[in-house]
Amino acid sequence: MTTEETGGDYDLIVVGAGSAGFSAAITAAEEGAQVALIGHGEIGGTCVNVGCVPSKAMLRAVETIHQSAAAARFAGIHSESHVEDWQAAVRQKDGLVTELRQAKYLDLLPEYSGVSYLKGRARLTDRGVDIDGTAIEADRTIIATGSRPTVPDIPGMDAVPFLTSTEALDLTELPVSLLVVGGGYIGCELAQMFARAGVQVTILCRRRLLPEGEPEISELLSTSLTDEGITVLGGVAYEKIERTSDGVALTVTGIHGSKRLEAEHVLIAAGRMANTDGLGLREVGVDQIGNGGIKVDGQMRTTKPGVYAAGDVTGQDQFVYMAAHGAKIAAFNAMNGNSRTYDDSAVPGVVFTDPQVASVGLTESAAVARGFDAKTSIFPLNQLPRALAARDTRGVIKLVADRATDKLLGAHIAAPEGADTIQTAVLAIKQGLTVTDLAETIFPYLTTVEGLKLAAQTFDKDVTKLSCCAG
Repeated sequence: MTTEETGGDYDLIVVGAGSAGFSAAITAAEEGAQVALIGHGEIGGTCVNVGCVPSKAMLRAVETIHQSAAAARFAGIHSESHVEDWQAAVRQKDGLVTELRQAKYLDLLPEYSGVSYLKGRARLTDRGVDIDGTAIEADRTIIATGSRPTVPDIPGMDAVPFLTSTEALDLTELPVSLLVVGGGYIGCELAQMFARAGVQVTILCRRRLLPEGEPEISELLSTSLTDEGITVLGGVAYEKIERTSDGVALTVTGIHGSKRLEAEHVLIAAGRMANTDGLGLREVGVDQIGNGGIKVDGQMRTTKPGVYAAGDVTGQDQFVYMAAHGAKIAAFNAMNGNSRTYDDSAVPGVVFTDPQVASVGLTESAAVARGFDAKTSIFPLNQLPRALAARDTRGVIKLVADRATDKLLGAHIAAPEGADTIQTAVLAIKQGLTVTDLAETIFPYLTTVEGLKLAAQTFDKDVTKLSCCAG
């Protein structure tokens, strides 16, 4: 039953009505709790409204344009496509967002009689929360307020109109040119999306693309984007940004000196920050970590007894599925005595560029930092039968293993079908398999996932000397 009334006795308060908040509320309700779910802004949070759903819908839309042009890889095949009505594509995306918000959020509320949905801005108190002057009390509270785009401190930024991912996905007219500030997953995805739609795009970043990942993956992606006409400038410092008669100009410095780059729009994709403003964390004794997220332990507890946090607001593992997972643990622990622990040792991450980038486990540098005697194998897709048949050999697979035990520690993939391939590596790491186990497992021929087997075999042999399906 939903209600706009604030009366009632509650066992748990959940602040935030996005994917994490709903996961927490549903879990607690299934445990028999009476839950006050408090939402501020659009129900459904980032993922369905302005994040995963709209971005992936638009990425798929422009992918058809690229695939049409890529048909020329095959002899005797010719195809052409182009953007005819960008506004229509945006409307279709908006329709999907509305449909999923209704089906996966609004329509779910009546299904859980233990959940009361309350609207308003919440502030923590010693006994619960305050919503716009009305006290809501419960012994336990879960904070799941999500995150928002970070705006970098570039001189002149406050005087320049700029886009974040939210505004960029709502543009009904394509710009002629676009500067993308940030080489993380959001910057890379949206840069390629706009470029494939016909926009002249430049990506700028302080280090390199996907800086937390493997350098081989970053280099491969950078080359792929450059081949599509995107300018990639890494290792730059931002001097200033200013408005021009035709848009904006950003001045940067790097190894090649100073550059002044002009474009119609600038898209800021420089990371995200936790939504903690106005929550009154300090006043009630909830500590934060260096990136602004709420500090939690392995049971999702904050430093204030009875208060938990989950999702992007914690500043860790910013994937929607991990937000929901962490919130489920927080809710179960809040109702049942803190018996479950958050484990992110085998969490897959995907960047929906083309080629897709997918990773799980430790990078080589992270493995070394943790004290492992790490060994690696690097397998280029030009040795993968699936890629050869598809005439698309863009990609590389890198595996990281412990030399002492042979256990797989990490898998990192750049491949057109990398997103679906990574789950096999997730299971291998979760179950403690060795690279020998992976190399001796039977994989279907002419699949991308077969690349994991070949990459595992690469530790000990030259796979170019194997016949089809051998080994």
